[in-house]
Order: sequence, then C-alpha cells, then structure tokens
Amino acid sequence: MKSIWIALFGIICCMGLFADTLNGYVVGVSDGDTVKVLDAGKKQHRIRLLGIDAPESNQAFGQKSKQYLSSLIFNKNVSIAYKEKDQYGRILGTIFYENENINLKMVQAGLAWHYVYFAKDNKELAEAEAAARKEKLGLWADPNPMPPWDFRRQKRNNSKKKQFKGE
Repeated sequence: MKSIWIALFGIICCMGLFADTLNGYVVGVSDGDTVKVLDAGKKQHRIRLLGIDAPESNQAFGQKSKQYLSSLIFNKNVSIAYKEKDQYGRILGTIFYENENINLKMVQAGLAWHYVYFAKDNKELAEAEAAARKEKLGLWADPNPMPPWDFRRQKRNNSKKKQFKGE
C-alpha cells in the first residue's frame, strides 16, 4: 500500500500540480529578470522571474532594471515559488523577499513589462503595469518604449540580414 502512495505522489508531482519552493542566497543578478541563487547545499541555480520581461542589458532602461533588481535582492536570502524550467534550464519562478513579490515590484517600478504571452491571467501584474504606465514610472517615461521581445526579434532579424549580405 505504501508503494502505491509513493508512486501516486510521484505521478502527481511530475504532472506539475504542486509548485516547489527553493530557498537560497542571491549571488548574482544577470539582468532585470534573471538572477543566480545559491541553495543550502551550495548548488547554484539560474532563476528567470516568471510573468515579467525586463529590458535587455543593451536596451534603454536595461541597466536601470538590473540595478533596481540588485537593490531589492542581491546578497539576500529569498524564496522562489516555481513549477518548471524554461528551454535554457532556468527555473521559472516568483521570487519573494520578506514576503514581498519581487516580480511584482519590478513591474510596479516601471522596470519590467507584464509578460502577457506567458502570464496572461495574472491580473496583479496587468494592474501593476497599467498603474506604472499611467504614472510614467521607469521605462514608461519614454514616449515609445520598445518591449524586450520586439527588441530581441529586431536584433535577430538584423543578424540574419548581415549573414545574408555576407557581412
């Protein structure tokens, strides 16, 4: 009977019905939506903040976004609620520091977009972005900010054009 429960628990976990929690120390901030966390066993994990997309490092507001995220959690113990990893092996999660949702704080500060494509049902992020836009906070001070997904697409297209031209 015990083995049946263990097997059933394993199946349920594999189906992703339960979110996991990772506790660790932030040892690096790559950009406004990706950090490195060291767990208690000294294993390093790359974390991609779920539901948001921050400007790329070489994009307008990219460095400000990274600096703000650093000011919130660098060298601090955090908890990450997550279910899965992305195609690059990063944990997709929501980071909490002292019970504050850091993903949400990034959007509230106007230093990240609500990433609707991956989190369309997240009303809290949608409302935070709308408020930041209205107040012209962070990147919303720019009259025409370019979303990071468009910036990345433009960069890829330019690279393809250069390859085609033989540059």
